[in-house]
Amino acid sequence: MASGFGILNAVERIGNKLPDPVFLFLWFILALIVLSMVGAGLGWESVNPVTGDVLEAKSLLAPANLEKLIIEMPKTLANFPPLGIVLTVVYGAAVAERAGLFTTAFRGMLLNAPRFILTPVVAVTGMVSHHASDASYVVVIPLAAVIFAAAGRHPLAGLAAGFAAVSGGFAGNLFPGASDALILGITEPAAQLIDPNYTVTIAGNWFFSIGMVVVFTPIIWFLTDVVIEPRLKKRAPLEVEGPKADEKTPLTREEKRGLAFAGLTLLGMIALWTAIFLMPGTPFIDPEAEPNTRLNPLYQSLVAFFAVLFFLAGAAYGVGAGTVKSHRDLVVMMRDGIAQMAPYVVLAFFAAHFVAMFNWSGLGPILAVSGAEYLKTLALPAPMLLVAVVLVSCFFDLFIGSASAKWSALAPIVVPMFMLLGISPEMTTAAYRMGDSVTNIATPLMSYFPLILTFAQRWDPKFGLGSLMSTMLPYAGVFLIAGLAMVGMWVALDLPLGPGVGVHYEPPPPTASTASPTIAEAVAAR
Repeated sequence: MASGFGILNAVERIGNKLPDPVFLFLWFILALIVLSMVGAGLGWESVNPVTGDVLEAKSLLAPANLEKLIIEMPKTLANFPPLGIVLTVVYGAAVAERAGLFTTAFRGMLLNAPRFILTPVVAVTGMVSHHASDASYVVVIPLAAVIFAAAGRHPLAGLAAGFAAVSGGFAGNLFPGASDALILGITEPAAQLIDPNYTVTIAGNWFFSIGMVVVFTPIIWFLTDVVIEPRLKKRAPLEVEGPKADEKTPLTREEKRGLAFAGLTLLGMIALWTAIFLMPGTPFIDPEAEPNTRLNPLYQSLVAFFAVLFFLAGAAYGVGAGTVKSHRDLVVMMRDGIAQMAPYVVLAFFAAHFVAMFNWSGLGPILAVSGAEYLKTLALPAPMLLVAVVLVSCFFDLFIGSASAKWSALAPIVVPMFMLLGISPEMTTAAYRMGDSVTNIATPLMSYFPLILTFAQRWDPKFGLGSLMSTMLPYAGVFLIAGLAMVGMWVALDLPLGPGVGVHYEPPPPTASTASPTIAEAVAAR
């Protein structure tokens, strides 16, 4: 155990020396400029097997690229896909969160759970709570400890189950939300490096996310009840210092009325979207598209659906619960929600330019084609390739907490490379998200790790960093094994990732005779 903590301390020291993600992207941009100059000088080139275009490395200091960088800087930021998608969803989610809808709904789920199924209810609630963004950390996790204590169970076992679900199951959910919009929004421009017409929707990982809930819930249930809680009882008595069971306050009449109003709003929104889908000339169906893509407009409409749903349901809850007194309260909630996104907007400026400059340099497709040729020679099956993505994602997650920052850097290389091997961008994204989730609870570099430790010390002041690490490591280890198996089985069984989205990518035929036979054969073989 001592040697294990020595390794963790070394990881913490190394991680603390890393610069802020904003400056990481700045260094990436500077390195990209140098690499583009080298590539252009050496004449690096390849052929896009999908379009047949000759891909040449271009210096980012060439006049045309300098013009794009300087003159089109505002346009580059505005055209960054995740930015508009995330901000759109946040306008609605901010109202639902600040009006109290999310908090009350999660409290209601936990308060009414029978003792026997308390752990799986905490697990599902924790994964669904991602719609509340960071509020899930400060609401669900400490509340799970309180609910466990009120049920006569060890409060730190509830805290551990909540932390495992909220953070370790970060990519799991029952419905798409802001995190899906963010990550899949980064995937789309990366996929368009190979196929300019490729589109990615917010529902691209929907079924996979549900699968994570199904797989991770029994794991949390078993580990909490059979491994973690018995160990905690041996470590410290059940009656520990901290919040008392009387903190388990039931929902008030106003809160219940607010939830009823929100539920009616949800039903109304589903009815509205169904009516639009069924009406003649519906904009949700593209009759001129291929059969497997005709419903893409419907999937793309989910961004607007969830933004409007969160706004209206939050407003309805606020009116019923008394947390919204006038329309001005709604405006303040939206304003505060957008203000909370300021760190992301700052990061998005540098991430947007890195992604755009990677595209201008031509290095992304060239590296993808070369990497695909090399991987083809290894003859690895698709599940093994995606397992590698999970492991790489796990490793980076130990040092860099921001999922979007890591994916913005990896996606322009990994997504096109795997497309050339016949793996869809959505499947590659799902593998990345799995790896990014499972190790969140295993690293003290995770931004909320100190907060969770503080929550634990409210119940047991002697509960230290090593105590929390040793409590969460079993979850992280089993999550990783289950995640690797899940990704491999998903590919092996060719399960759908979302509506109209599969594991494999079928490229259109080359548009020119200049396509590389080697890569064309690689795509055909996959």
